[in-house]
This record gives sequence, structure tokens and C-alpha cells, in this order.
Amino acid sequence: MPLVRSLSVTSLNGLPQWDSEDLPVEDLLLFEVSWEVTNKVGGICTVIQTKAKTTLEEWGENYFLLGPYFEHNVKTQVELCEPPNAAVKKAMDVIKANGYQVHFGRWLIEGSPYVVLFDIASAAWNLDRWKGEFWDAGHIGIPYHDREANDVLIFGSLTAWFLKELVGQFEEKPNVIAHFHEWQTGPGLILCRSRKIPVATIFTTHATLLGRYLCAASIDFYNHLDQFDIDKEAGERQIYHRYCMERASVHCAHVFTTVSQITAIEAEHMLKRATDVVTPNGLNIKKFSAMHEFQNLHATNKARIQEFIRGHFYGHLDFNLEKTLFFFIAGRYEFSNKGADMFLEALSRLNFLLRVHRSDVTVVVFFIMPAKTNNFNVETLKGQAVRKQLWDTAHSVKEKFGKKLYEALLRGEIPDMNKIIDRDDLTIMKRAIYSTQRQSLPPVTTHNMIDDSGDPILSTIRRIGLFNNRTDRVKVILHPEFLSSTSPLLPMDYEE
Repeated sequence: MPLVRSLSVTSLNGLPQWDSEDLPVEDLLLFEVSWEVTNKVGGICTVIQTKAKTTLEEWGENYFLLGPYFEHNVKTQVELCEPPNAAVKKAMDVIKANGYQVHFGRWLIEGSPYVVLFDIASAAWNLDRWKGEFWDAGHIGIPYHDREANDVLIFGSLTAWFLKELVGQFEEKPNVIAHFHEWQTGPGLILCRSRKIPVATIFTTHATLLGRYLCAASIDFYNHLDQFDIDKEAGERQIYHRYCMERASVHCAHVFTTVSQITAIEAEHMLKRATDVVTPNGLNIKKFSAMHEFQNLHATNKARIQEFIRGHFYGHLDFNLEKTLFFFIAGRYEFSNKGADMFLEALSRLNFLLRVHRSDVTVVVFFIMPAKTNNFNVETLKGQAVRKQLWDTAHSVKEKFGKKLYEALLRGEIPDMNKIIDRDDLTIMKRAIYSTQRQSLPPVTTHNMIDDSGDPILSTIRRIGLFNNRTDRVKVILHPEFLSSTSPLLPMDYEE
């Protein structure tokens, strides 16, 4: 640990205090590094997305995001282009000339920030050499069987190399800031500091790695923060190498930040460094400032959710959608940490109370947490197809009905409603009604789960008996992937 201690900056006293108006942003380059740039894993992606526009307004063309390249994400989220910054382009060209793939483009989110994406697979052949260099830099070994940690090391090595090539082009001392998020970007920060690359570094933790594991084990975490044997706990969970990367990153960074005061306390005990700055997460409420626009958006998006519900519960749609409340719980699939266990227990009790009091209110709850699946649930897809078929049938009959009504009114007649709908229309409508008959209950999940029997949410649903019966006033839907506007089931983004 001598390297970590020597690089640690535990006090920022004496550094010049920049007035926000005097900060020479035009002479600075800001690189924000995250494993979740164009790659949604959890809430960090949302944090970066929602602050991108504001950051761009302050930094303009000097703001770049660095992340991993995954083709399936880039196809739908990134518009590839040539880098306008000559230094960035030259640094990328050097990496490409050595046989590695790196891509540049605009992330198709609000603000459209520039992104530099490193292809992990194209550099996998150099993993062993980079493992050796990382060992020399911080004496941290990474086991071969930890796929994610190996990918993280490749990403970090490419990030440090890119920054080195970038700052090497400036004759004077460069003004480059690199902001790293979470332990997955840690190797890049550690290598930047060990190689003395002249870059100002910031490390932000959104939750400590070991803290996630301890909370998931149902340990009274916050009341025993000062009593844990950190090395022992990390070793028992086989994440010691990851913990070392996170802790070394925290101590190597010039500035260490967390997103809340409670996380700052957690980090001080788990990672042994006090937080320099707490930067709370926030919401951009400008889009909600015009109440009439917000209300219109709310009504539109609610109608889209109701359409999904009509399809999902076809044949069992015996509740009033205007008296239905929709609840959502979303995030990483951390059953205890996200409170899904308590939430399900509360829903079971709520269902009992609503049934006892014969309430006409229905509660539909969405669990939006990514899990391993192999395809969409056939019943779910069928439900949306049946809904669309019913809509087309109703629209067709409506057109014919409207035409006959129009012609009758032109003749000055009040049409006979028993004759205005002919036998063919009745046959079509009866067939449509028959198509809504189903023998099974509406599914509790929209996808086929790979580990159906061992899934915590599904296991709890079986135990508490929330199977979407007609008599249930609480209905549950597990959507085991993040929302996307390109989804064939529920084409909506998270903010909608």
C-alpha cells in the first residue's frame, strides 16, 4: 500500500478556490468515465444521462464520456461520427494503429454528449500483460475466472492509455480532468496515478461494493459499520480483488466524492477515506415546470400503460382502469437492498385488506429489475396481439357503423339500431370476444426466466399467493429488463 498512501490526497486545504464565474472552462477538458456510458446496468447510467445536458451547457465541446463498446447498445443509442477535437482524434488513432478498436460518436440522449467507446473484445489478447502491469502498479491480482473484473481491467488500461496519449500532445501542462464512477473504472484511475499522467482525478462512489454484499446478506449494516473486519468480509465473499481496486481508487484520487451523506459515512468505514465533497443526486424539474404540459404528458403515458394492461390481463380485465393505481419499483436486481422483499410482503397485506373491505380500487405493481431470460413470455406477447386484434375489430365496425349512421342522417331518418349492425358485424364481434377467453391466469412475468424456481421475486410471489387471480385486488408484473422505447411489449423509457 505505499503507492496508495503516497498518492492519497487527504486534505484539499491550500488549493485555489475557483469562483464559478472565473473557472476557465474553455481551457479545460473534462472526461467522465463510467462502465454505464451507453450501457445501462443500474442507476449510475440514469445519473449520467440526466446531468449530461447541464454539463454540456457549462463545458460545451470540452466534455466527453468514456465507456465500453457493446454493439447491441451502440446500434440503438449512439450516432457514430468523427471526433471534432484534434487531440482526441490523434489519441484514438494511436490506439487503433496498435490493433485495438475505439469508437467515437454522440450518445442519443438529451444534450447528445460526445462518447469515446473502447471495444473490450478487441484488446482481450493483451489481458495477461496488462494484469502484470496492474500488479506492478498496485499489487492487486485479478483471478482469471472473474470475467467482469478482467473486462474492467482491459477497459481501465485502454482508458489510461488514451489519456496518456491525449495529454502528451500538449506542450504546456495540460488542463485535463478525469471523473471516474464506481470500482469498474478504478483500474484506469490507478494506472493514471501510478504512471504519473498529468490528469486531475475525481472518484465518485454511489455505494460501496462491500456494502452492497453485506446488506444483501440481511446484516444490520449501518448499526455495525465500525465493527466489520473489512478484509475478512471481502475475502469470504470472494471479492477481495474488487474491494482492493475500489479502495485503491479512492485513495489514489485527488478528490473523492459520494452521492449522499449516508454513503459518505459508509465509505469512510469501508474504504478508510473521508469524503471530500458530497454531490447529491437530483432531478431536472425544468420539464415539469409547465403544469399543463406535464399533465398532458402524464395522461398520454398513463394511457399507454393502460393499453399494456388491457393486453396483459385480457380475459381477466374485470377491474376498472380508471380506479387502478400503478406502482413501479426499478433498479438493479438486488432483492433485499432495493426493498423488494418488504414491498412484496406489504403488497400481500394490502391485497388482504382490499379484499376484506370489498374495495373497487385495484393496484398494479411493476417490478422492473433486469434478470437472466431467454425470451419474451408467449402469453404476454399473445395478450398484446389479442388487444391489437380487438382494437382493429372495433375500429372496423366503428367505420361501418359511422358510415351507415351518416347516410341515415342525410336522409333525415333516425336509424334503427337493431338494423344498423348487420349479421357480419355481430359475427366478427363474437369471434373477437371468443378470442379473449383464456384458461390460464395472466402471467406474473413478461419474460421466460432462466432460473424460474430460484428467482427471489417469483419465489416470494408463490409463497404469498399473488398470482393475479380475479379476486386479487393487487396484481403484480415482473418485467426482468429495463424499460426501452424500442421494446415490443411496453415501448416506454424510464422517465416516461
